[in-house]
Amino acid sequence: MSSHSKGAEKFLADKERTKWHDQALFFVREKRDRMAHGVPEWEALRQLASDTKLHTMTHLADYLEEFERNATANGLHVHWAKDADEMNSLVLSLLQERGAKTLVKSKSMLAEECGMNPYLMERGIDVIETDLGERIMQFLQKPPSHIVLPAIHVKREEVGKVFEEKLGSEHGNSDPTYLTHEARKALRQNFLHADASMTGVNFAVAKSGAFVVCTNEGNADMGTSFAPLHIAIMGLEKVIPDYEALAIYLRLLARSATGQPSTTYTSHYRRPINGQEIHVIIVDNGRSEILRNEAHRNMLKCLRCGACINTCPVYRRTGGYSYSYFIPGPIGVNLGMLRDVKRYSGNVSACSLCYSCQNVCPAKIDLADQIYDWRQRLDEHQVADRKKKVMVKAMKLAMKSPWIFRRALSAAQLIRVMPRWMIYNRLNAWGIDRELPTFAPKSFEQMWRSGEVK
Repeated sequence: MSSHSKGAEKFLADKERTKWHDQALFFVREKRDRMAHGVPEWEALRQLASDTKLHTMTHLADYLEEFERNATANGLHVHWAKDADEMNSLVLSLLQERGAKTLVKSKSMLAEECGMNPYLMERGIDVIETDLGERIMQFLQKPPSHIVLPAIHVKREEVGKVFEEKLGSEHGNSDPTYLTHEARKALRQNFLHADASMTGVNFAVAKSGAFVVCTNEGNADMGTSFAPLHIAIMGLEKVIPDYEALAIYLRLLARSATGQPSTTYTSHYRRPINGQEIHVIIVDNGRSEILRNEAHRNMLKCLRCGACINTCPVYRRTGGYSYSYFIPGPIGVNLGMLRDVKRYSGNVSACSLCYSCQNVCPAKIDLADQIYDWRQRLDEHQVADRKKKVMVKAMKLAMKSPWIFRRALSAAQLIRVMPRWMIYNRLNAWGIDRELPTFAPKSFEQMWRSGEVK
């Protein structure tokens, strides 16, 4: 178990970066609010999205089989993977069977979840991220810090420096437009000569057997237009019933994610073009176990829009790398706990329970309620903080006994006259970054008994 607070301390050491990271993310949150307020039926759409996801989850096998049946009839090849190892092995087999050595890949959090990139690269496949943010992080040899804005924590000067090294761009030129053009120029050659392409799947439409990929850069379209092999990977929860459901989610997704009416590109893949193969890999990797978990199965409603991350005051001020799970923010706290309680329980403290995440989620996932529930069950999983357990027991003892409670209040008055060094030290975790509240000279009970208050 790793503590979120330790990771946060590193990020907070750079106060300037902390400030603009916070501002940049809240700017996206404000854009989301303006878009939501511009749709009178916004809350009705959220409820429809939540209800449709619940319906789909309770009929998941039926819709997945319907998607497979219709996709196969369209000429797509459908595969099933029970876990990360099986998915990675399937991808590698598809590439090796066709002699593919170069894979151009658009952004996919499922690939991150399954550790696909290092797996393929260790076996001789050159994996090229084509999303600009992901390409920056690939050059920096670091994972994304956000599920939609992977390089949001990186300053443009840092991007300019790494592009000098990797792409031979102009020394000291960190103009965003120039850097974007340099990346585009380099990636164009990769698109033209790649042996295979990969996309994620935002939505898989059961009724038509088509799948939908939403991007802002057009990189997914470029990759799939030239390569003879297109591999699409999807978590099994990505299936939706029909185009009516798709219409609901498309109205919510971009508005929630980046404050846009829609993504610049919304690409529908239904049939392969002449000379091309499309293979869809449907991945479980623990999702069936989540479905069995009545308290937390709502996590399968997630659209991966990142709205909860953008609004979270903890994430905005501590960055994505302060979390031990590869997905940060409220969504990551919950998914990490469902993956491995002991390994990721250090993240549940990364929540102020402000409920902002729950209020902005387009699928109305009870994110904050679930985090609160995990906190209540930490001791059950034997991962509760020992110091907090001692404090809670002491508080319980004091609250149960009026005599002890009054004696504790009297003793607390000593703080008013104690030297500062005795109060503010490493034993006082609260006082490390905060001033303790000033104790009143009299308790409410004393004032009430003396008649000072009535």
